[in-house]
Amino acid sequence: MISFLRVGALVLTLCASQIIMAQGHPARKDNTGVTVLNHIAGENPDTAEIHKKFVENAPAVYNIPGAPRFAIIGKERKFYLGIGGTLKATVSYDWGDPIDNAFDFTTSAIPMNPRKGDDGLVQFSAATSGMFINFVALPGNENQVGAYINFNLTGGNDYGFDLQYAYLKYRGITAGYNYSLFSDMAAAPPSIDNEGPCGFTAIPNGVLDYTLDINSHWKVAAGLELPMVSATTSDKNYIVNQRVPDIPAYVQYSWGGGSSWLRFSAILRNMLYRDVPADRNRDMIGWGIKMSGSATLCPVVTTYWQAAYGKGITSYFQDLYEGGLDMVPDAEDNGKLTTVKAWGGYAGIQYNISPTVFITTTYSHLRNYAPNYTQGTTPWGEQYKYAQYALANVMWTIKPGIQCGLEYIYGRRVDMSGVSHHDNRLQTMLCLSF
Repeated sequence: MISFLRVGALVLTLCASQIIMAQGHPARKDNTGVTVLNHIAGENPDTAEIHKKFVENAPAVYNIPGAPRFAIIGKERKFYLGIGGTLKATVSYDWGDPIDNAFDFTTSAIPMNPRKGDDGLVQFSAATSGMFINFVALPGNENQVGAYINFNLTGGNDYGFDLQYAYLKYRGITAGYNYSLFSDMAAAPPSIDNEGPCGFTAIPNGVLDYTLDINSHWKVAAGLELPMVSATTSDKNYIVNQRVPDIPAYVQYSWGGGSSWLRFSAILRNMLYRDVPADRNRDMIGWGIKMSGSATLCPVVTTYWQAAYGKGITSYFQDLYEGGLDMVPDAEDNGKLTTVKAWGGYAGIQYNISPTVFITTTYSHLRNYAPNYTQGTTPWGEQYKYAQYALANVMWTIKPGIQCGLEYIYGRRVDMSGVSHHDNRLQTMLCLSF
């Protein structure tokens, strides 16, 4: 009995250490400290509070630092300014039907007509390296204003500039370029792969969103966002300029100090196109619903999930973004378009082996139900039907700000004709955040 109690005490001690040191979750940004560059002798700036304000202003995403290592404080502490970044290098090997992209494993990009002999590919990339600017004015004041800009080098295979975020925050309002409210970015499981699960609704957009924290558990949000329409058209119709913004909203319940939550989201869209035979514009209503979140099941185990369903919302699934499947030609009236039903989701689990090492495994599925049509810019049989994505990795934080990892990904794409191809990727990473 005494031995059993000792073992139990040891387990509780280890779990307590994991509570303190648990890492890898975007809702629990590690407080590794902020160094104030213009610190005046005799002053003692509250670096923990500065760190907190930076984190509140930054996106809650696993692969983005919550706060810079260094900061400048304005006169009378009227603002905080931090500049930081990430240097990330990856080396990968693909076999099967390789995806020619070293940083995004996009299952829709798996070659469906591969050349003989091209069944292996070595790739290197530092394209997901980037920098950010985090600015908070009047910190702690009811009129606090935040500005955040982030970019990396994923704009093509030649390391082109690619804006990730550029937004302002004021009294619950977020305006600028950010991920849609229909994206729950903090619910993404950790990965070396820059894109992540195929069924993830993770799309950046022009936004004007409002979030209201009702209390420590409940919050709601709604927005007006730039309409994104991607359709397969024929010679009898085409997409015209959009007039109505997309309208996303959510309600969220959190617990565990905000490190666990359940979010219910919805989106409503009005998509406009031209019916050439009828010589008139027509519109279609798109809609979607989603459940997402993350939960700490015990001090060393964290889960991540998402399930989304709708019609005319494939542009919001990152594997089908610009895939031409929000609408397709109507088989009975080729002047008209019809919305496409789709669903997608994922489930991931993270286990903290130690305060500095964790493993993650994730499975994702995405499927659409585009009807058969007689005309279109893409033959129906060659149209994307569904994809599967599976991932397993191990991450090691060598020291604060320095991390390495090893990851395996499997992806499979199946077209309407039943033809399928797959890709395997083994990759390693070394990352420095500052």
